[in-house]
Amino acid sequence: MPLPLPAPHHHHHEKHYGSSASLRDFVVGLSDGLTVPFALSAGLSGAVSSNAIILLAGFAEIIAGTISMGLGGYLAGKTEIEHYEGEQKREEREVREIPLKEEEEVKEILAAYGISPSLQGEVAKELSRDHAKWVDFMMRFELGLEKPDPRQALSSAFRIGLSYAVGGLVPLSAYFFCPNPAEGFRYSSVITILCLFLFGYFKARLTGQNPLKGAATVTAIGVAAAGAAFGIARLVNG
Repeated sequence: MPLPLPAPHHHHHEKHYGSSASLRDFVVGLSDGLTVPFALSAGLSGAVSSNAIILLAGFAEIIAGTISMGLGGYLAGKTEIEHYEGEQKREEREVREIPLKEEEEVKEILAAYGISPSLQGEVAKELSRDHAKWVDFMMRFELGLEKPDPRQALSSAFRIGLSYAVGGLVPLSAYFFCPNPAEGFRYSSVITILCLFLFGYFKARLTGQNPLKGAATVTAIGVAAAGAAFGIARLVNG
């Protein structure tokens, strides 16, 4: 009689999204890229009569914004790396110079997770035998710091800058095909508002928020910025 086959084992699959740093960079770049050039083109549409001026100013702003946003991302990434390295050196010094105090801090961390006092002591002693792992434990659980990727600064600069440039081209696209700024602004508004809504919707989904609320919030910010710029331009221009 053949032996029964074992029941198929169903693995539990958890749904995770990509790197939070990458997602943050794309969100920051795309959000500003859609909003700032949209507000600029809206303001110019209420003040000038040539699409060429709007496109020239828009491209100049996208180039400047891409460089500025990319540089900001690079500096933020470098700062995070430098902060981690500084804290790591401090922890390395402390486990060498005041190991007993550091062991007590390990026990306090474990106690917060409900680990028994006897097991706290065993874990602290085990960690004290390997200073590299001990320091890593303290960085993660005492300071809440994850070791950043050394390539993070350049990667962040590229992601933010590229996202800004892509987002900035959206509101300008209509002015290539429309005969005047007024019509360009109408089509640009429709295209950009749709993109803002979709961007806000998917951003909210990726971050576990209410998609419709996220879409409405992002869209409202973009519309408010563009509306204010257009209104002020019209007011100043008479």
